[in-house]
Amino acid sequence: MSRFALKTVILSLFFLAHSNAQEFEYIPGTEYDPAIPTVEQVLGHKSGDEITAHWEMLAYFRALEEAAPDRFKIFEYGRTWENRQLVYVAISNAENIAALDALSTNMKRLADPRVTSPAEADEIIPTMVGSTWLSHGVHGNEISPMEASMQTAYHLLAATNQPQVDNIMQNSVTFIDPQQNPDGRDRFIYSFRGARGLLADDSPISAEHREPWPNGRVNHYLFDLNRDWFAMTQPETQGKIAAVQEYFPLIYIDLHEMGGNSSYFFSPPAPPANPNIADNQWNTLTMIGRNNAKYFDKYGFDYFTREVFDAFYPGYGASWPAYYGAASATYEQASSGGLLLRRNDGETLHYRDAVRHHLVTSLSTAEVTASNKDRLLREFYEYRRSGIEEGKNEDGRYYVIPTQFDQAAADKIAGLLTRQGVDVFKTNNGFNACGIEYEAGSYVIDSAQPAKRFIRTVMDENVPMDGTFLEEQERRRDNNLNDQIYDVTAWSLPHMFNVTVNKCNTVRAVEGELTDKAYFIPSSVTNPDATVAFIVPWGQSTASRFLSHVLRQGIVVKSADMSFVNLGRRYPAGSLIIEVAANDAGLSEKLNNIAAMTGAEVVGVNDSWVSEGPSFGSGNTKRIHAPRVAILWDTPTSNYSAGNTRFVIERQFDYPVTAIRADDIVGADLSPFNVIIIPESRASYKAIFGERGTSNLKDWVNDGGTLIALGTGMRYVTDPDVDIMSSRREYAYREDKKEDVDDSARVDGTLMTGLEDYNAAIEDHNADPDVVPGVMLKANVDLEHWLTAGSAATVNVLYRGSDIYTPITIDKGRNVINYANADNILASGYLWEENRVQLAHKPFVISEPKGRGQVIGFTSDPTVRAYLDGLNLMLINAIFRGAAHSTPTR
Repeated sequence: MSRFALKTVILSLFFLAHSNAQEFEYIPGTEYDPAIPTVEQVLGHKSGDEITAHWEMLAYFRALEEAAPDRFKIFEYGRTWENRQLVYVAISNAENIAALDALSTNMKRLADPRVTSPAEADEIIPTMVGSTWLSHGVHGNEISPMEASMQTAYHLLAATNQPQVDNIMQNSVTFIDPQQNPDGRDRFIYSFRGARGLLADDSPISAEHREPWPNGRVNHYLFDLNRDWFAMTQPETQGKIAAVQEYFPLIYIDLHEMGGNSSYFFSPPAPPANPNIADNQWNTLTMIGRNNAKYFDKYGFDYFTREVFDAFYPGYGASWPAYYGAASATYEQASSGGLLLRRNDGETLHYRDAVRHHLVTSLSTAEVTASNKDRLLREFYEYRRSGIEEGKNEDGRYYVIPTQFDQAAADKIAGLLTRQGVDVFKTNNGFNACGIEYEAGSYVIDSAQPAKRFIRTVMDENVPMDGTFLEEQERRRDNNLNDQIYDVTAWSLPHMFNVTVNKCNTVRAVEGELTDKAYFIPSSVTNPDATVAFIVPWGQSTASRFLSHVLRQGIVVKSADMSFVNLGRRYPAGSLIIEVAANDAGLSEKLNNIAAMTGAEVVGVNDSWVSEGPSFGSGNTKRIHAPRVAILWDTPTSNYSAGNTRFVIERQFDYPVTAIRADDIVGADLSPFNVIIIPESRASYKAIFGERGTSNLKDWVNDGGTLIALGTGMRYVTDPDVDIMSSRREYAYREDKKEDVDDSARVDGTLMTGLEDYNAAIEDHNADPDVVPGVMLKANVDLEHWLTAGSAATVNVLYRGSDIYTPITIDKGRNVINYANADNILASGYLWEENRVQLAHKPFVISEPKGRGQVIGFTSDPTVRAYLDGLNLMLINAIFRGAAHSTPTR
């Protein structure tokens, strides 16, 4: 066969396979304005026939803006870590687009009933349009939402015979964020396009459908961006929240995908309900759902509601906007994972069908906004106004954050809240509230403000779950059914940052000002002309960042293992000592620049005399060398754990990390590294490493390496076949545990006198503890160990999963941090009773010397979502102080 004939056959097969797509109509019967370009005219393929890359979407949106500049505007709201553009667009008629600034101004007026009276709101509302915000693709490998954003924009601009569109364009502005996670999207695209063959493959196990690690769900630092909203750790989230607060859209929808064998999910959400979401918001979500159902019934689409996808956790895109007053929800479409998917029921799911379903709900939702704009605007204003009134009357009206040892953490909470629309007041003078004396610089948050419900959600010790819902979860557990709790049940910022916050009903007027959005306050060196040394008190994140920069600049630095007193001032254990004689000229200027950059306190001293504790030249004052830090990467590591840990070290503490693919441990020369971190895993490290890899790691530790295992990474180091650490993972505790199980063909007869005997007979006596969705636990700190230098006496730990470990014996090492007793262990959230009792006194951090090195284990991952700031010190100590207490050949 000639090359021409072969090409003809291939093209024939291609067009045959796509013939149905060529005739496909997203909204049957719609007539379109030819002046508005189609996807095919700009990108060369019909919408839904290909999976579009992020840069291609931007090209198409620019073409739309060029074709209809009076009705379509593009705004950049940030850049990703890989420098991809983050944009949203505004679509409406020419009059409304020209008045976008007025819309922003009026929404901000309605957002603050302290300055806008009800009468003024009544005057403003009839002059306004509504607003819908449609966010797409927060998980980059959930592919149909971005494609739907393009078709939604085209339909709104080009449809000429659709009353629905006329209503939307006349009475509302539709904001579209087409791709919230461009880095993840393009990672998926490269995998998909690289695996494609002659025709689209519908097999769910084809390479087209099976992404390699870490997959496109996550961003550059492998974060699930749909858990990051109130934590605001990532640039994608930071820019998005700033953009949303410009317009306070009345309805916010986060468009997703789920497993391909499902159908379509839309509001209302599943229980439990967060009590800080108002009744009118639930009513609006039901109204949106009913309107969606009307169109799905019209077109014959399947859907479901309420059974899964709750809005309890405030870090979702489907929940965070609710706390400024929006009706917010998630939409979930069954994913084709490619252009075609053969489902378990034998049907084939086409990519274009997934796109169509999202298009229909997007238009339906925007229609709800346009048709109910005045009602939604009034309810938005009332949500903000009623928050103020509730705040005035509820117990614990004021949150007071006193000045404290970890002031950097307190400052960051203030900045984080301010960035999310909370008024945080910093006092200029000392004051008394509820019998407590507070110093100048304390923060006061009055919950009688428009953001009251958000404040309660993230600052209260606990957000209660509905009792009936919890009873149902216990019933399900009793019947060996999975619980229905979708995510963590605890996220109090004071707990996660380990910051003291007091509540009081009355705080008298005190001078001060509203805080800005800064996370830290720049510092400068005290006594910059010091002749002996500069001391940096240890224990705050600012000091940790300072240490990173000092080491990266080659400055010689020591750290004291114990607290000491110099010139009448006590410095905590871990404090940094930078001696003038040990460093080059210009030291003071370098340190001053680093202090400004990090906010660390730096004290110059002219006398080295220490009246208590270790002297500057003591053996208990260790030189800290700049360690080479590596983290295991790729299969079998958990992408979240590996990425979040790397982010904490690199972006929160400015220290570089080398990512090593896990299978390279088998034969790699590990000697250049001082620290290796084993993050959580999704499969067995032992199977990947084998005996050679394990032997390589053991030799490296014995030669002076510091090995740090996080969360389920502990399973590897405590495995009896590996035995790098002496602790062991526990089974669930059973009082009547059967030691021997008779597996012979026949067994002795038994009598069951009741249901209790039957339940005991069917119980698995080698089961793991039940999986905990996520709670905050209290833990007690051994302050005499170098690993806890600078720590408070207690810390709060986010515990998830089922892993519980035995303490190591005192001859092997130290259980440096242990969970509190059973009566005091729970800080917040909902914890199964059996886990509460078994976790009591068990270790959270273990330190075990090995040869000239050591192994440090965190039985729960301290870097989850990079929002456990109160545990960062432990990780930094493990890295820098751990390396300093090992003795490799240097």
